[in-house]
Amino acid sequence: MSLDRDSDRFATLTFDRKVAAPVETLFAAWTSPAARAVWASPAPSVTVEFLEADARVGGREVSLCKVAGEPDLRVDAGWLDIVTETRTVGYEVVSRDGVRLSAALVTANFHAEGAESRIIVTVQLSSLAEDMAAGYRQGFAAGLANLVGVAERTMILQRVIKAPVPVVWGAWWNPDSLPKWWGPEGFSCRTARIDQRAGGEWVFDMIGPDGTVWPNHHKYGAVIPGARLDYTLHWGENGPKHADAWAMFEDLDGQTRITLGMVFATAQEFQEARSFGAVELGKQTLCKLARIIGAD
Repeated sequence: MSLDRDSDRFATLTFDRKVAAPVETLFAAWTSPAARAVWASPAPSVTVEFLEADARVGGREVSLCKVAGEPDLRVDAGWLDIVTETRTVGYEVVSRDGVRLSAALVTANFHAEGAESRIIVTVQLSSLAEDMAAGYRQGFAAGLANLVGVAERTMILQRVIKAPVPVVWGAWWNPDSLPKWWGPEGFSCRTARIDQRAGGEWVFDMIGPDGTVWPNHHKYGAVIPGARLDYTLHWGENGPKHADAWAMFEDLDGQTRITLGMVFATAQEFQEARSFGAVELGKQTLCKLARIIGAD
């Protein structure tokens, strides 16, 4: 519809959700592109295709919302301010067939509540070509419902390694060194093939101390050298997807904070992973990464 009155063009929408996950996990699920791709679709009939995603201040996020039989909606977004585990501020412009439909400022505030957390999202919306308020209410409500479910099956591991980012990145993004440290203490890797690039893969067996073989298949998604890599974990070559994962590398005055995140395919798989000690085993893996570069 055409908007004739300026007062009809603007709306402020607020969404408040409580999450049964720590604030650091919620924040990671909100900001990490691999996680956002999991929860972004507001309905099963909608496919969200990310063309660009860089969750850093000044970074852009470009996506297409696709519904069969309808023109795509394009969302051009960007990150204006990020305060870890506290606040993000961003913008987004929605268009269809080159016509801008709306522009919005999106502010998310995060609050720790013991082992749980809360996210409050405020959308300051300007409808440009048609009234977008109802669509925003529905879309954000559904997306945040998805976010809650994703955050509650997300595992976050962090370690600060006393080495600069290029060194740590080089130990990970290297087909010779990666198999030497990947996996918990006492585990080894036997590579069938490895192709480290966006769209590449690593097919390998992880072998436990008792000789048990665990087939693995990592499929690589977006790669920002020295900053982030996304990948999916599968049970064996082209087997069922186990998790959507990412690794982030941040400079801390010459040291590197590495964050490893995983959104498990189901809540049951997340609980099973926690029950067999996946957090501790993951920390052992990052410890082996530090050790191979002499920074443990």
